[in-house]
Amino acid sequence: MAVKLEIKNLKHVFNRLEVLHGLNFFVNDGEFLSILGPSGCGKTTILRILIGLLPPTSGQIIKDGNDITASPASKRGMGIVFQNYALFQNMTVLGNVEYALKFDKELKSRSRAIAENIIEQVGLTEHINKKPWKLSGGQQQRVAIARTLACNPEIILFDEPMSALDAATRLSLRDEIKNIQKKFRTTMIYITHDQEEAFALSDRIMVMNNGTIQQLDSPESIVSNPANVYIREFVIDNLRLKINSLVKYVQPGKTE
Repeated sequence: MAVKLEIKNLKHVFNRLEVLHGLNFFVNDGEFLSILGPSGCGKTTILRILIGLLPPTSGQIIKDGNDITASPASKRGMGIVFQNYALFQNMTVLGNVEYALKFDKELKSRSRAIAENIIEQVGLTEHINKKPWKLSGGQQQRVAIARTLACNPEIILFDEPMSALDAATRLSLRDEIKNIQKKFRTTMIYITHDQEEAFALSDRIMVMNNGTIQQLDSPESIVSNPANVYIREFVIDNLRLKINSLVKYVQPGKTE
């Protein structure tokens, strides 16, 4: 499998505090990588550096063999889906998805057709002329994903996109994100603090704590071979608590 993105010795210092401590990792082409960790561990800082919103103090970002560390965000071939949707409330679903395409000289003439096609593929055609405030939280997040997909990014970054949604909507949107990844074969990097979410979605999980990588592996390997006490407590024990809190209500073999 080809390496899509390689991060070399990535450091970031803010107010004399080292937020990221020389991170090294890679993301394969077409892979779904989750960056899992508690608030303040540095995961959102990584995302902002990758997309080009924040310069690293030192280190390199290599994409397809090319150093893009100093490249502007518009030249990185990446898209981002934010936690709060970041939709234009005065525009329709179509207007929101089509918006960024109008600034691309090559896509401007086909912007309407591209937007309509993407909206259909994410199942929002019946809402195409609605304003965001008329949609549910899950539907608004799908609009945000469609807007990102419309620009055909090679890598999509997700900044805790489900944290503001209710449990049922999160489960539904989780399946949709995986289906979108398979359909578009896009490399995805997903920021989350939710262990269950990371394990349900990911090919590999990078577990963070205090600006360092504690373990980067497949979900199966993390469970079977936790790297340290932190992994056992933050990841495995928390997953076990969630399972145990529900399993007592489920009786095997009993159906309605």
